Amino acid sequence: MRPSDTLYAACMRLIGLTGGIGSGKSTVSKLLAERGAHVIDADAVVRELQRPGEPVFEAMVARWGDTIVAHDGSLDRGAVAAIVFSDEAQLKALEAIVHPALRVEIQRRIDSLASSDRVVILDMALLTETDNPYGVGEIIVVDLAIEDQIDRLVRYRGFEPADAQKRIRAQAGRDERLALADHVIDNSGSLDDLAVQVDRLWQRISTPS
Repeated sequence: MRPSDTLYAACMRLIGLTGGIGSGKSTVSKLLAERGAHVIDADAVVRELQRPGEPVFEAMVARWGDTIVAHDGSLDRGAVAAIVFSDEAQLKALEAIVHPALRVEIQRRIDSLASSDRVVILDMALLTETDNPYGVGEIIVVDLAIEDQIDRLVRYRGFEPADAQKRIRAQAGRDERLALADHVIDNSGSLDDLAVQVDRLWQRISTPS
């Protein structure tokens, strides 16, 4: 384990979970929740912040106009993706709107659990791109070869191959994530293989140190 902020170490155990798009991170997050972890899902928090009427939503519409608003008044995520994943400056603009509000809300949720004895999993795709602002003590990386990421995005999520490659390039590289990992989950096998690895991991992280 790397030295890190130990503000919450005496109470809860705060562990980061990350992995590239299409790696199966969300599946691992669900399996950990089933075993007793409290999961803070950064993507779910972002979706809440981007609901109509929220300041983040209003700021995004002010920046990109009604082209990113769906017919029902909600955010058209596909339209946003088409803008930001083909233009680095636009992606930076989106991050400047979303990330400060996201950081505040995630910290609020962590603080609300600080006096518990829970294993808290911060499920966050961009965890390794940040400078550990939340005091995460350990990092779990869900690992998958890039060609397999692309294949799964195309087969199961309807991505075009070129779009899948753009999304992957917008995130930290595989080697960067693995260099920061305290625990690695290899998701190249079956769901049963994945569950076995998660069981072993849960035994390690749920045992008081």
